[in-house]
Order: sequence, then structure tokens, then C-alpha cells
Amino acid sequence: MPGDSEKAKELVSGARKILVFTGAGISTGSGIPDYRGPGGAWTRREPVLYREFIASTRSKLDYWKYKAETFPAFSAAAPNAAHLAVVALEKAGKLLAVVTQNIDSLHRSAGTHTDKLVELHGSGLYAECLDCFEWVSMREALAAFKGDGAPPQCRCGGWLKPAVVMFGEPLERESMIKAFKAAEDCDLAVSVGSSLSVEPAASVPLSAKAGGKPYIIVNRGPTAHDKAADIKLDGDACELLPALFGPRH
Repeated sequence: MPGDSEKAKELVSGARKILVFTGAGISTGSGIPDYRGPGGAWTRREPVLYREFIASTRSKLDYWKYKAETFPAFSAAAPNAAHLAVVALEKAGKLLAVVTQNIDSLHRSAGTHTDKLVELHGSGLYAECLDCFEWVSMREALAAFKGDGAPPQCRCGGWLKPAVVMFGEPLERESMIKAFKAAEDCDLAVSVGSSLSVEPAASVPLSAKAGGKPYIIVNRGPTAHDKAADIKLDGDACELLPALFGPRH
């Protein structure tokens, strides 16, 4: 009898429109920590809520200090073997969409086409103006912050905010529509490196399963969807994904 790895490869081999849903675990191999995981930043400090950031200068300062501390490691990260395996799947003509919870833009850097990429939680490489909605690079925003110690502002005078979805901030409606449309249209859902506990994002691959599509989970440790998965592969995405998405011999 074939093992779970072989069964998973058979599902991938037979699929033509694969939805890949990714979380922090696909990027830990690039040196980006799982901020929600054990020992992560959000277990050691209280996150700044969106409403607090909007209302309070002190909260703006706290959030920008956090960004200044974490950005050097974040910006130095490069795509790993798991990101490249997703690109290989696209080149093979099997990828319908990548829906990611990550803000590191490593899928984009690896070569995933932007038409196939849905970044549900935004991008940590940019900041956006709360008034005119113009985007500037995070480097530029942090340079301004480090220069005078004040929350950075847009040239229009509005406050800048990292272009990510903060705690308590709703997800962008258009991104959610694209994500759930991909779940509806796919013929296989593969979740990689996510605990699948953060909603509404986690409902994306689950909705594919609810629509009768096979569901594979690749993750180190348990997830909230383990009982719903057709196959669960427990381990490092950098090791498992190249084998799963690579060519069959």
C-alpha cells in the first residue's frame, strides 16, 4: 500500500488547477520567524491593534519601533526551496493560485506570477498613507522614522501605516473574493506551513474541501484542519514541498 507521501504525489500528479495556501511555516526556512508560533513575538509582546494605531500617537510610535527592530532580518530574507517548488508547480501549468497569509513577499520574489498571487495580509515591504492611499517603500518610511523619531508621514501630510493587515483590521474585500473564487475553481487544495487557526483566512482551503476537492496539509505539528484533510504530511516545508511538487519519475 502506498504511504501518505506517495498518495499526495498522486493527487498532485492528477490535478490541473491547484490552490496553494501558505502560512508562516513556509518562510521559517528563509529566516523569518513565526510571530504567532511558540516563542514568537506575539507571545512576548502585546500587538498594536488597528484602532489604537489610528487613534494614538503613542501606539503609532510603538508599532514603528517594532517595525524598525524587525525589518532588517525581514528585508534580508530570500526565497527558499519551498517557495521555489511552488514556482515549479506554476511552470508545470498546474498552479491555479497562491493564497498566502504572509507579508514577506517571498512568493513574489521567488517568481510566482502576480496574477496568481493573493496576499491576504498585505506586504511588509511598503507603507501606505491613511489619507491619500499612496504607497512608499518601507525603507523610506523607516528612514524618516529613524531620522526624527516621529511616526512617518506621507508627502500629503497623512500618517503612514505599514501596508499590512493589523490586528483588528478587516481584510481587503477584493483579496478575499479572489481567494474564495480560487477555492471554488481548484481541483486540489494544498495548505503549507499554516496552523489554520486564523480566520477568515483559514476558511479558504477549508471551503475547497467543503466543495468536494481533495485537501492536503503540509505542516510541522498539528493544525486546526487535520481531521478535515485527506492527507497530512508532518514536517519541514523546505524538505517536503520540492518532493511533492517535483516531476514524477
